[in-house]
Amino acid sequence: MLHRPTWGSRIYDSLNTTVLTLFAIMTVAPFIYIIAGSFATQKELLLRGFILFPTEFTLDAYKYIFSTQTLVRSLGVTVYITVVGTFINIFFTSLMAYPLARKDMDFQKPIILLVLFTMLFGGGMIPTFLVIKQLGMINSYWSLLLPGAISAFNLIIMRNFFQQLPDGLEESAKIDGCNDVGIFFRIVLPLSLPAIATFSLFYAVGHWNTFFNAVLYINDNTKWPIQVLLRQIVILSSGGVGDSAQMDATYVAPPEQSVKMAVIVVSTLPILLVYPFLQKHFAKGVLLGSVKG
Repeated sequence: MLHRPTWGSRIYDSLNTTVLTLFAIMTVAPFIYIIAGSFATQKELLLRGFILFPTEFTLDAYKYIFSTQTLVRSLGVTVYITVVGTFINIFFTSLMAYPLARKDMDFQKPIILLVLFTMLFGGGMIPTFLVIKQLGMINSYWSLLLPGAISAFNLIIMRNFFQQLPDGLEESAKIDGCNDVGIFFRIVLPLSLPAIATFSLFYAVGHWNTFFNAVLYINDNTKWPIQVLLRQIVILSSGGVGDSAQMDATYVAPPEQSVKMAVIVVSTLPILLVYPFLQKHFAKGVLLGSVKG
């Protein structure tokens, strides 16, 4: 027997749908504004302020950004750092989290306390810079990959995830003659794909947005990641014409506001395209690793 919805449930559903729709519009509108502004002219941005669709479509901002091969090279550097860095993060985080999840591991609690200590206290920028300099990693991609190889927070969550795996799987694997390394790579990791996908997204976003460490440790501009280069582009587009315009009558100042918006699009769009492929694992991976404390 079907129950007809009451007036109260209808009003609630209507209000709920309205509120969620408004929140969705508030969330999507800034993205639409940024994308539309990147294709708009400087004059239209100054006159209209907030636009959702440009009346005069132009690619000047993107032509300015892609006017040199430097951006393509920096984009390749960022992709390399993101892929290799994420692999290093996941490999070392899972490799440390699994032994800490084992009940038979010696000195488990002291090691976990040391891990938690790093979440509260850090060496600071100058000591970290001196260590990286002494290790000869200045102007090297390793300065962006190794210092943050393991996140203490992600390590704790992944350890909790490993603890929830049935003990019978490991026992049956040992009966079949599998050692600890084989259990980790053949059983534990395949069963941990939701958690691995989730933390891969966390680590990948961090590497893609690498900026401050690159400014500190990378002096060679040919090794700049995309975020540092785009910052330089924004500075150049905002710096005015200068003396070069007086010497060259054909000089055209780049559209400052649309360049900034195009920079945002270029720097965020690639990582946003990755998210839909990991979305189905995202909530499952975080929840499974956070239930048990």
